[in-house]
Amino acid sequence: MKALILSADNFEDTELLVPLYRLREAGFTVDVASNRRDAIRGKHGYEVPVNKLFAEINAGDYDLLMLPGGKAPAAIRNDPKVQEIARSFFTDNKPVAAICHGPQILISANLIRGRKATCYKEVMTELREAGAKYQDAEVVVDGNLITSREPGDLPAFNREMMKLLGR
Repeated sequence: MKALILSADNFEDTELLVPLYRLREAGFTVDVASNRRDAIRGKHGYEVPVNKLFAEINAGDYDLLMLPGGKAPAAIRNDPKVQEIARSFFTDNKPVAAICHGPQILISANLIRGRKATCYKEVMTELREAGAKYQDAEVVVDGNLITSREPGDLPAFNREMMKLLGR
């Protein structure tokens, strides 16, 4: 099985790395895609190699989309290819896991209206204004969508992500 992570510089380090390693541990091939080939650097200095550009992604090749938080989602949320990828996962009812600021990508792609979701507290108003049914919980699962608030929620986030993937 294959997973896709979309991110850029200033991601929240643990929100990218912990799910990445959990997915690899479960046997997934994980591609990290960004808007340039260079390694991306997290807010706390960790670097993650990029092996795909957004333009090279065919969403149909993947079983899961993971959107980590930090400042990266704000930097890529208006990229048409990023939005196209997210829409494709929703159209095909494939799992999408977004944590912290990750749901900003779903907001910009007009995918969150009517969905139960959570996010980092600074994104809560924007999530509600986009029509989401906000819940303040460590993890919210609504069909194919899994959302969490912050790094402390990673155990629940990963648990529900693996459950949705049948692992």
